[in-house]
Amino acid sequence: MAEKVVKACGGSVAGKTLAILGLAFKPNTDDMREAPSLTIVPALQELGAEIRAFDPESMTEAKKMLPGTVFASDAYDAMKGADAAVLLTEWNEFRALDLERMKGLLKSPTLIDLRNVYKPAEMAAAGFFYFSIGRRAVEPGRAGLRAVASRT
Repeated sequence: MAEKVVKACGGSVAGKTLAILGLAFKPNTDDMREAPSLTIVPALQELGAEIRAFDPESMTEAKKMLPGTVFASDAYDAMKGADAAVLLTEWNEFRALDLERMKGLLKSPTLIDLRNVYKPAEMAAAGFFYFSIGRRAVEPGRAGLRAVASRT
């Protein structure tokens, strides 16, 4: 999954800030055992990314397990000035993010949705570069959906 994030970020995350949304193994728990974030976050950090993260429940445990990570007060705080947002855990509050607010906070309106929470057509219509699992990446465009060949 870290490789998917790197590809979505143009082939490199070096010097980029990534907003990680969700750290726990699954929503509605603080359980960090076998959480994907425990491999994805360090891999991205090793490649030179700065990580700003938020999880509604697992921040206390995550702080012990993810050194070098900046922990945000909420999802929008994590996105301030970030190059892209990466959705790792499908918390209900991440299913209803204010997309206009996100666009205003992110350097580039880019969402890498590793849980397929959002619909590609809706994200393109909202003006996002959107990457998910098992579906083609899309970018904003006048004609609606267009594949993002250069970034995936």
